[in-house]
Amino acid sequence: MTHTNTTSNKAQTITPKPLTGAAFSAFGDVIEANAEAKIIEINNGFTQRYHDLAKVDVNANAGHTLINIFRSTPLAQPIAIKMMERHPHGSQAFIPMGQNPYLVVVAPAGDFDINKLEIFIANSDQGVNYHKGTWHHFCLALGGESDFLVVDRGGDGDNCDVLELDGSLVIAKS
Repeated sequence: MTHTNTTSNKAQTITPKPLTGAAFSAFGDVIEANAEAKIIEINNGFTQRYHDLAKVDVNANAGHTLINIFRSTPLAQPIAIKMMERHPHGSQAFIPMGQNPYLVVVAPAGDFDINKLEIFIANSDQGVNYHKGTWHHFCLALGGESDFLVVDRGGDGDNCDVLELDGSLVIAKS
């Protein structure tokens, strides 16, 4: 399903902020091995398990878990935001498989409000899990082509709403 939403033609530039669990909590989970995670020693003490880092939600409408790899090509900077999408039937997680940082563009679930859009810069040790219905942009790779392991939902129902924007919102060079 595609909707069109036009913002003002007056360009506005937003500077990305660092991705932290606290700052991102309204949109989903930050997936990272840090001191805030519950750590469990397994395999006779040779492995540390960073436990329960994200809530995968894929069961609506006979859904099932999909594991995919998405390959993202960097866009020319500065980047104009021309679309957002959401998945009404399931969460979606992106875990980087390389060494490049990337941008995370999100807005709260519900009716889209461009004034509530937030932009984060994630390092290569951080993944994100978007909660069901959270508006987000596709992965914006920085520094080179980047692969992401994606935990997604398959199943009945259209699980991707796309919103086209006029591009007047621009991300400061990152």
